[in-house]
Amino acid sequence: MARLICEAVPSVEKVRMCNSGTEACMSAVRVARGFTKRDKIIKFEGCYHGHADSLLVKAGSGALTFGHPDSAGVPAAFTQHTVVLPYNEVDAVRAAFAANPEQIAGIIVEPVPGNAGLYLPKPGYLEFLREITAQAGSLLIFDEVMTGFRLALGGAQERFGIHPDMTCLGKIIGGGLPVGAFGGRAEIMDCLAPLGPVYQAGTLSGNPLAMAAGIAALEELAKRNAYSQLEESGAMLEAGMKEAAQAAKIPVQFNRIGSMFCGYFTSQPVHNLADAMRSDRERFAKFFRGMLAQRIYIAPSQFESGFISIAHSAVDIEKTIQAARAVLGKL
Repeated sequence: MARLICEAVPSVEKVRMCNSGTEACMSAVRVARGFTKRDKIIKFEGCYHGHADSLLVKAGSGALTFGHPDSAGVPAAFTQHTVVLPYNEVDAVRAAFAANPEQIAGIIVEPVPGNAGLYLPKPGYLEFLREITAQAGSLLIFDEVMTGFRLALGGAQERFGIHPDMTCLGKIIGGGLPVGAFGGRAEIMDCLAPLGPVYQAGTLSGNPLAMAAGIAALEELAKRNAYSQLEESGAMLEAGMKEAAQAAKIPVQFNRIGSMFCGYFTSQPVHNLADAMRSDRERFAKFFRGMLAQRIYIAPSQFESGFISIAHSAVDIEKTIQAARAVLGKL
């Protein structure tokens, strides 16, 4: 498994297995702090990096669905070193580094945020994050729990041509079983015990069952034409959904990259959490129930990304488009 990950994700020279995406992100942040000997971490509004205390602040996914971006039970002291910024805003990142000189251990980011719906990085934004962290002696951590092995075999970093210092993985590399992994440059990963002073362990980390399932899944993805098929299906769905919305004269922003997608009922582009929050969630709820009545099950929350799999055929995509056309016509 480790060899497969390192071969597919060039920025990962060494990798450590764990049991979930939460563990992967929590451990990557700990390593970043240990490596840089700094405390502060930058994260972005709407990006969800698991339920570790220091990262559960202005998170996405379920926290947004239930209207509680912060969780009860998390002491304020645990998040005092977490700097939360709006995604896709260059000036905010510059200001944070200027206000905290030589204090920021790193930036953790979903390269394509998928936990407040789905919005894409603006051209040059990920390159900017790579540049400013390198200049400041901080680490760039890509949370690819969602995008890893989904947007390309090498994840979002392959698709955008960015090499982060560390990468967090989960979901797909377990072939459906609980798994997580984090990796990066060898000198950074060597900070982990037993070679270094940063502790991380887990009884079930790298357990044979999850590893066997994950190896089978990754080998299957590598040998078949999965990503071109997913791109074709995604493009077909995007074109059909946009056409259906236009025909119904309903303002919809349909964001998509590869097999990931999300529709927002708003006339304005959605680039970050603030934009997503301005969408018409009541109309989305009606759309969800209408689609369910048409026997199409989409994510029940406005703040969840949708996914296409290689099991979805062109017929399935067309059925989805036709159902959307019927439902949108009644909204």
